Amino acid sequence: MKDAAIRETKEESGIDIEVIKFYGIFQNVKESICNTLFLAKPVGGQLTTAPESLEVAFFPIEQALEMVTFLNFRQRIEYSLDKDAQPFYIEF
Repeated sequence: MKDAAIRETKEESGIDIEVIKFYGIFQNVKESICNTLFLAKPVGGQLTTAPESLEVAFFPIEQALEMVTFLNFRQRIEYSLDKDAQPFYIEF
């Protein structure tokens, strides 16, 4: 999963990342959706768009959180920013 996160970030944003910590998996079986949470930091590359991303940019975390429209996504991001949080698996 870690390699997939690194690869997908590069493909969709042009940024190389270093994964710092795995935080968990959210799986919605009914909708066939699976989200994995990692904390990572940029280590290289250059911002660029891809077919999956019409626009890419860096934002201060407070501004980025304000831009998240789905409450459960915001909660997942906030959880991932907690250095004491432990990995988990949630199926719904």
